[in-house]
Amino acid sequence: MNMASLPSPMQSMENCKVFQKNIGVFFFTLLLFSIILFLPTLFSSHSFTTFSQLEGDYEEEEEACDLFVGKWIRDFREPIYNNLTCPTLPLVKNCVKHGKDPNYIHWRWKPDGCELPRFDPSMFLNIVRRKKLAFIGDSLARNQFESLLCLLSQVESPENKHKDSQGRFQTWYFPSHNFTLMVIWTQFLVQANERIVNGSASDVFDIHLDKINSEWTNKLPGINFAIISTGNWFIRKTYLHKDDKLLGCTLCSDANMTDLGYVYAIKNALSTTLEFIRTCKECSEGMVTVLRTYTPSHFEHGSWFNGGYCNRTLPLSESELSYNVSTAWRIRKSQVEEFGKVIQSVEMEGKKKFVLLDVSKAMMFRADAHPDRHWLRWQNVNDCLHWCLPGPVDVWNELLMVVLRKHSMK
Repeated sequence: MNMASLPSPMQSMENCKVFQKNIGVFFFTLLLFSIILFLPTLFSSHSFTTFSQLEGDYEEEEEACDLFVGKWIRDFREPIYNNLTCPTLPLVKNCVKHGKDPNYIHWRWKPDGCELPRFDPSMFLNIVRRKKLAFIGDSLARNQFESLLCLLSQVESPENKHKDSQGRFQTWYFPSHNFTLMVIWTQFLVQANERIVNGSASDVFDIHLDKINSEWTNKLPGINFAIISTGNWFIRKTYLHKDDKLLGCTLCSDANMTDLGYVYAIKNALSTTLEFIRTCKECSEGMVTVLRTYTPSHFEHGSWFNGGYCNRTLPLSESELSYNVSTAWRIRKSQVEEFGKVIQSVEMEGKKKFVLLDVSKAMMFRADAHPDRHWLRWQNVNDCLHWCLPGPVDVWNELLMVVLRKHSMK
C-alpha cells in the first residue's frame, strides 16, 4: 500500500466534519418533510377535527354494529353540560343541586363491537338547520327535550318563544341555525277522558284506542322531525274502547269485565298513531318520525305514593333486573312489532321515513340515575320514573343524533 495515498489526520478530521454535516442536513430535511406530511392528520385527530371528518366517524360507527345493544362502562370525562352550565335545566331534574352523589354521571353507553360517538352540539344544529323538531308524548318526552335543550345551549343560546304554565307545551328557537325545538304534551297519543267521581278527578281513564288525539296532530304540519313516545300513563286503571264499544279494561277487577292488560292498550294506541302519521296528508313531505321505545321506572318496595324509592348508586347488573324492569321488555317488544308493520307499508310506498330509537335495554340498568328523593316537587314522594340531568337520558340524544343524521341525508 502506498502510504502517500492515505489522507493525513487533518484531512480525515475535515472529511468527518463534512460527513456529519451532510448527515445532519439529511435528517433535518427528513424530519421537516415528515412534519409537513403528517401535520393535517395530527391536528384532525385532536383539537381541530372538521365537520366532514366527524361525519365520517359517524358513518363508520353506524355500519359497525347495533348501537342499541351494549353495556354501561365507567367514563370519568366531564359531561357536556352540568347543573351550573345549563341555563334551562329544570329544578326538579337538578339532582346534584339537591344532594345526589354525582357518581351516577360517570358512565357511558358502550355498544357491543363499536363506540357511540359523543354528542356534538354543533353537528346536531347543522343537521337540523332550518328545520322543526318536536318531542311528542308525556313527561318523559319532555325529559328528553330538556336534555337536548341543555346540550344545544352549550353552543348557542336559544330564545324561549312559548311555554305554558306547566311546561307541557314549549317552543324554543335557535336563531343562528333557524331551528325550532318543541315539546308537545299527550299522555296516550289517542283520545282519552278522565272519569269524574263525586266531582273529583279519579285518575281512571276511558281510552279510545282507534281515535287519534287531535290536540297534538293539529300541530304536526310543518314539523320535520317528530319524536314520539308513550307508555307510562297506561299503567293504571283504564277502560278501553274501539268503534265506540267498551272492550275491557286494564288493572281492574270489575265483574264481567276482561282485563286486557296495558301492553295490549299501548300496542293498539301506537298502531293508531303510526297509521295516522303514515297517511297524514298535511304533514311535511319527507318528515322523519322517530319512535322512542319504552323506558321503565325503578321503584323498589312500593311506588309513587306508597313509599317506593330508588337509592341505588350503581347501574344494575343483568341478574339484578327486577320483574318491574323486565316487564318493560314486553312493552318494548309490542312497540317494535307495531313499528315493523308500518315500516313494511312505507317501504312499499317509498314516502315517509320512520326510525326506531330503541333505548329500552340501555335504560333498564340505570336504577341509579333517577331523582329519587333529590328533587323538590312533592314532599316525602320519591321520583323513580324521570331522569336526572345531566344523566343517561343524554344518551337518547346521542343516539338520536346518529339516526337523524343518517336518515336526513337520504
